[in-house]
Amino acid sequence: MELLSFLQERILKEMYPNVWVALRIAVTIPVTVASAERSFSKLKLIKTYLRSTMSQERLNGLALMSINREVSRQVSFNDTIDAFAARKSRRVEFT
Repeated sequence: MELLSFLQERILKEMYPNVWVALRIAVTIPVTVASAERSFSKLKLIKTYLRSTMSQERLNGLALMSINREVSRQVSFNDTIDAFAARKSRRVEFT
């Protein structure tokens, strides 16, 4: 941001238009993506805990549950159990 102000004050943006555009783009790019970092952190914790006995499918499921724990806290377990018990087929695909 300081470099952008410096170029504007010194009227160097006319002399270096490509640098001016590149700096304007760079200023608008977020520095970090916290949700991605959180996801990788959760995945690392899960993978460390159950590394030797886990298939890739199970790891993916546990990672999704851990990352989206706010959504999973809103699920009514009694309704889920009732829906599972009412089905004849015991294999239910949760998507």
